[in-house]
Amino acid sequence: MAKLTEAVSSIANSTQLPINSLSSVDIARESILAQSVALAGIAGGLGQEFDDAIRLIVACTGRVIVIGMGKSGIVGQKIAATLASTGTPAFYIHPADAIHGDLGMITPQDVVLLISNSGGTEEVVKLLPSIKYFGNKIISLVGRKKSSIGDSADVNLVLPVEREVCPHNLAPTTSTLVAMAVGDALAVTLMKAKNFKPADFAHFHPGGMLGKSLHSKVRDVMRSTDLPLCAPDDSLSTAVMAMTSSRLGLVVVQQDNQVVGIFTDGDLRRAMLAEGQVLSESVKKYMTPNPVCVTADDLIKDAEILMREHKVRALVVVSAREGEQECICGILDLFGENL
Repeated sequence: MAKLTEAVSSIANSTQLPINSLSSVDIARESILAQSVALAGIAGGLGQEFDDAIRLIVACTGRVIVIGMGKSGIVGQKIAATLASTGTPAFYIHPADAIHGDLGMITPQDVVLLISNSGGTEEVVKLLPSIKYFGNKIISLVGRKKSSIGDSADVNLVLPVEREVCPHNLAPTTSTLVAMAVGDALAVTLMKAKNFKPADFAHFHPGGMLGKSLHSKVRDVMRSTDLPLCAPDDSLSTAVMAMTSSRLGLVVVQQDNQVVGIFTDGDLRRAMLAEGQVLSESVKKYMTPNPVCVTADDLIKDAEILMREHKVRALVVVSAREGEQECICGILDLFGENL
């Protein structure tokens, strides 16, 4: 850690990366460390202006309109997408398109977020009179304290970057990373301000595993056929055969169609370490009684919480409701073949 701190400090005080004397890996490491220094500096410099920006957006009854040119435009697209998916309606407008009619997409209730490292990007500056005329509140992300865009903003977030990590100090690298990080900080702060919960997140992410885990039920992904089962009095060798055939690393122990225990490959290893010859012993001697179970109608996200709480990788799925007999109907293994 001391060497890392020394390296970071050295980079922070340097004016350029010594490319000729470093390997590719060295350059990559110093590049990342240099950018981490810049990020730490920006984090330490945040103040009242950030609070003001959050208050403006929270009070906004419209959308956040993000505008930027070039690399700042790409950063703006990402910021708009992150805001929109985390409970703050937002979209990106290209400044050239805005000049030629897309300003009509902006309503007086919207807050406009302008991104420009120089603070003087021509295409963005041209929009200022119109935005002012519409009466929109403006938040700026700029790299200089004094600039045309910053001076016109209601809230000016200045993100000073001493130099780009680019060896020639030309390509937007550190400045774009810093702007994106502050955009993420805005989104995260707004999520907390609006009490944005995982269930809300799911509404905007219905596809992929994220939507599946938040919306779907256990029955949608559980394994329900060829389940590894055995009886309490079965030998360990029988249990191991069932475990091996299922490739789940476990066998569910049931008696009279009720789940009474679970025997895992971890239980088998512990048994073999404790005693030399165990395969002829009965399963009930080594099984975990009363295993953690879920019902087929439980949500996957709730099942994941149970897994983390009990530190298990699979759950027995039972079909029983309160007062009914607990009958196994599947196994939920979120880290295996179910998904």
